Amino acid sequence: MNKTYRIVLGTSNPHKVAEIRRKLQGSASLRALGAPLEVLPLSDYPNAPEVVEDRDTFEGNAVKKACELARVLGLPVMADDSGLQVDALGGAPGVISARYSGTHGAYAANNAKVFAEMRGVPEEKRTARFVCVIAFADPAGLVFTTEGKVEGRIAPEPKGDGGFGYDPIFYLPELRVTMAQLSLAEKNRLSHRARAIESFCEKLANYFRTHSTEV
Repeated sequence: MNKTYRIVLGTSNPHKVAEIRRKLQGSASLRALGAPLEVLPLSDYPNAPEVVEDRDTFEGNAVKKACELARVLGLPVMADDSGLQVDALGGAPGVISARYSGTHGAYAANNAKVFAEMRGVPEEKRTARFVCVIAFADPAGLVFTTEGKVEGRIAPEPKGDGGFGYDPIFYLPELRVTMAQLSLAEKNRLSHRARAIESFCEKLANYFRTHSTEV
């Protein structure tokens, strides 16, 4: 039987699934294992529990999600928690980025709330960052994490049709564009999630080399 490595993504968000799968399957570290990597979305497991993300840090939520799912599914799980931190708002939206307006995944409403709260804040104080923490857990309880960050500012107005979430209002001063104005290839190279995944791939390849998790 041909060897295949398998990992479950602790998300059903199609944007995240596509982005993460592309990075994992394109990783030189993982390709060097010499066997295919099967990256499975959580939607493949309709009976998987819905993990309550009630921790007060990105790392806490990511670790909790990965551990609970790995224990139930009996497979290695990769889970992430990510969001926007705005300095003028004391680090908000933070861990509630996806539901900042009160409704989970309401991107336009979330952006509008940030804009309303940033009204009158001068450009030099509109600093912000995207943060992503990725956690890995296997059924035996082994856990590791990686983190990626991108520094930027809250734009004066939304721009761009790419990406999702807060991408249209997150301005990258060095490139003079918002995250939503980047091509998919550029975002996959520069984003907070891309940076966290780069480190994650190296750790995951080492895990697969030293643990018998192939199927």
